[in-house]
Parts: sequence; C-alpha cells; structure tokens
Amino acid sequence: MNIVVAITGASGALYAQRLLDQLDPAEHAVHLVLSSYAPQVIAEELPDGLRLRDGVESHHVRSMNAPFASGSNACDAMVIIPCSMGTLGRIAHGHGSDLLLRTADVQLKEKRKLILVPRETPLSLIHVKNFELLLLAGATLIPANPAFYHRPASIQDVVDTVVARVLDHLNVPNRLSPRWREEAD
Repeated sequence: MNIVVAITGASGALYAQRLLDQLDPAEHAVHLVLSSYAPQVIAEELPDGLRLRDGVESHHVRSMNAPFASGSNACDAMVIIPCSMGTLGRIAHGHGSDLLLRTADVQLKEKRKLILVPRETPLSLIHVKNFELLLLAGATLIPANPAFYHRPASIQDVVDTVVARVLDHLNVPNRLSPRWREEAD
C-alpha cells in the first residue's frame, strides 16, 4: 500500500510518531509531509524529534513534484495526524495551495482513502460544518478521542487507542490496544 502521512501544527505529534512507528516501509511505501508549522509543534512535543524508520520518504510541503500530487498517480491512503482545524477547513473548501492540501484534494476527487485525525476542543459550528462537508465528500474522521476501558497505564497506552483505530481504517493489522471485551491471551 502507498500511504502518505501528513502532520500539521495541531498538538498531538505523539499520535503521528506512533503511527509512523507502526507503518513498516518494507511492507508499505510510506511518505511524509509536514505542514509549515508542524516542525515547531514537533520540537515542543517530541524532545528527541520525529523518528523515521529507514525507507520513509519525506516530501517538502511547498513541492508539487511528489507523484501523489496528481490524480493520475494517487496514493492508496492519506492520514493527516494530527489535523488542525485550519487544515481541515482548507481541505473541506477545496484549497490545494501546497502538497499536503493538494494530496488531500486528490484523495477526495479520486475517491481514495483520506483519514483526518482532528485534535481540537471545543468545536465551533464552523468546525462541525467542515466535518460534515468532509464526511459527505468521503473522508473518514477519527477524532483524537482515546478509550479508557482498558485502564491505560501510560500516555503511550492512551495514544495507542487512537492510532489503533487509524490502523484499522488503513486495514493494517495491529495489536496496539486491547479491543472491547477482547479475551485475554
């Protein structure tokens, strides 16, 4: 599978790191795009920086030379994690002024998988209307709302409940987080 992971300037870089940790470049073509503000948030939230596995290909947000910037070579799936409300709104309204936004636009117009992980609270009516537009256009919204039924013991356990749902929607097998009422091994 050809997967683009995009990181925006919303808080929640740990979600992106955990997703990248789980995507094996030996099994999938993994591409990374950072919004212009993402590096500042990553520096604040990930003191050791973003760790990339060998084989992850990074693309500059201002370049339109990536193959997946065109509908003739769309990727199989794109995940924007975390997704700021500004990015979400620009996608909902068809703005494609950089590689991240253009790729999301391509995913929607080509009816390919687009997963957004919004990380914002509270939500305004504008946010909710943008959610509606994206859902109607075929996007999948997985808000960063972790589960607690398995009594997480660490921040990573909490993060993993969200990342597991993203992996599920990518059809990537995982055992990151216990399932509801799952029998113990």
